[in-house]
Amino acid sequence: KSMSKAEFRKVCLEFASEQVFKQMEGFKMLNVLADWEHPYITYQKEFEAAQIRVFGEMVKKGLIFKGMKPVYWSPSSESALAEAEIEYKDRKDASIYVAFPVKNGNDVLDAGDNLVIWTTTPWTIPGNTGICVNEEFDYIKVQVDDKKYVVAKDLLDRLTELFEWENVLKLSTFKGNQIVGLEYDHVFKNRVGKVVSGEHVTLESGTGLVHTAPSYGADDFEVGKKFGLDMVFGVNDDGKLNKESGEEFAGLYFEDANKAITMKLEELGSLLKLKWITHSYPHDWRTKKPVIFRATSQWFCSIDKIRNDILKEIESSIVWHPEWGQTRLYNMIRDRGDWCISRQRAWGVPLPIFYNEDGSEILDYDVIMHVADIFEKEGSNVWFEKEASELLPQGYTNPASPNGKFKKEEDIMDVWFDSGSSHTGVMKTRGLSYPADVYFEGSDQYRGWFNSSLITGVAVYGKAPYKTVISHGFTMDEKGQKMSKSLRNTIAPMKLIELHGADIVRLWCASVDYTEDMRISDDLIKQVKESYRKIRNTYKFILGNL
Repeated sequence: KSMSKAEFRKVCLEFASEQVFKQMEGFKMLNVLADWEHPYITYQKEFEAAQIRVFGEMVKKGLIFKGMKPVYWSPSSESALAEAEIEYKDRKDASIYVAFPVKNGNDVLDAGDNLVIWTTTPWTIPGNTGICVNEEFDYIKVQVDDKKYVVAKDLLDRLTELFEWENVLKLSTFKGNQIVGLEYDHVFKNRVGKVVSGEHVTLESGTGLVHTAPSYGADDFEVGKKFGLDMVFGVNDDGKLNKESGEEFAGLYFEDANKAITMKLEELGSLLKLKWITHSYPHDWRTKKPVIFRATSQWFCSIDKIRNDILKEIESSIVWHPEWGQTRLYNMIRDRGDWCISRQRAWGVPLPIFYNEDGSEILDYDVIMHVADIFEKEGSNVWFEKEASELLPQGYTNPASPNGKFKKEEDIMDVWFDSGSSHTGVMKTRGLSYPADVYFEGSDQYRGWFNSSLITGVAVYGKAPYKTVISHGFTMDEKGQKMSKSLRNTIAPMKLIELHGADIVRLWCASVDYTEDMRISDDLIKQVKESYRKIRNTYKFILGNL
């Protein structure tokens, strides 16, 4: 953060170039066949220019837009992430049950009655501006000692046991639609919330009343937009709560805030129960740290407009090896939301977007193509070295910015947009055919390269960029765990070659079923070595007898 973006990117370029060279040398040692003299690399000027042109075509078709939406936000990377960059791991979290007091009563509820909600993310409580109920469900008001509580009728027995309530007096039963519109007081913020209707409310867990913080969840956001609920932006890029969440919690990392907020609720007498649960939670696949949902302004590619075209290609135009790849990618595209393509990082291809003086964005096809031409000559670093006025076409004026005080977008594109435009940056620019005969990659790329290539290919050319997709499994360690740098359980092929020779590694490759995950370890290599010795000795014996 102490360097300018342009300087930082030069350091990144040096590092990336070293890695490319190392990997290339490793592949050559294994006798991988490729055009090593003319590799394509996504930081090459020609590739960047082609990528910007792909983006321009998508802009022209109205597929690119800026929007405020909750996205996966990685505090450890300080950036938005796409679904493809998320992995799920089990983690232990506090689930809490909290009572919010009704402000003004109506026919069925009185002021002071308590609406009981449940959440596994206590840090989002300061952002609560609504409580969702299902209009069709039966709700029940009960009295326990001198307090009155509202929960879903079907969950009362389960909750009575959980809260260890005794002498529960059932007062009245009513439908969810009878309390929609009621106002309640936030437990510790000076704010009034509203009871609204939500179709996502179920009786599978919780209380039948859903805590709603529109800034911190997909369902919450949609409901908040529909019913005009306030949004509270109470967490910063680094995952620390700010003053919007309350002075006493400002500066706390969201995981630490969970404890502080729960203690505050207990102090106020609003906490009915804290229960530890183990559940599947999204993590950043690079840092392996937990992510949060957070509403921010991001750039998106609309999937809805081209979803049917993509699904048609998956079904009818592509051969899949293994066959289950078709179902996997079909379901992913069918269910995925709009693709968040902006990232808050320095290293990558910048989004070629300018802003007028009033903050409105300039999405102009000709301007984008002009930027592509500049990148082709000078590379994308120029975006961070020059002023907006120097990057715009000569004499460019905009009625919205009569003085020409333009600004540049600082975000870069998702790396999957980089690799996903290789059908143009490599195939088209090198005079190869479109679509390619084969795309061949690991099975994780159904959510990565296969996915993004298909979206951009269909968006720009109306056709999938590949005729056949072949996917392979992962190399696992001897325990069956996926090898990854972060787990430090990788085995370097170069080390194996130094110890045993490249033939042993090639024989191992030839002897496994590449479509499945495959294990490798010292013991397995010893077995392969034994097979290799038998093959050699057999040939030696036969040749000796000829």
